[in-house]
Amino acid sequence: MKIVKISALWCPACLITNNNLNKLLEKYKDIEVVNFDYDYDDISEYNVGDVLPELIIYNDNKEIKRLVGEKSLKELEEVVGELYEEKN
Repeated sequence: MKIVKISALWCPACLITNNNLNKLLEKYKDIEVVNFDYDYDDISEYNVGDVLPELIIYNDNKEIKRLVGEKSLKELEEVVGELYEEKN
């Protein structure tokens, strides 16, 4: 499983979600995370909207879920945990 994370340094919701995602990844160490900066990286292939952050979850190189906006640790655990269990 891979998560593409698109965020920005100026985005408070991104900081909160990044912190929660880092906590979650302590449990799911084998999830790959690819980080992109909204302002500096070419993210045109991901069809990103105006609300950040965007977490795009892939399994076998197919997008299976997209989370938009600030997410709590509980929200991330529910979504990512369920998808992770389905994969394994």
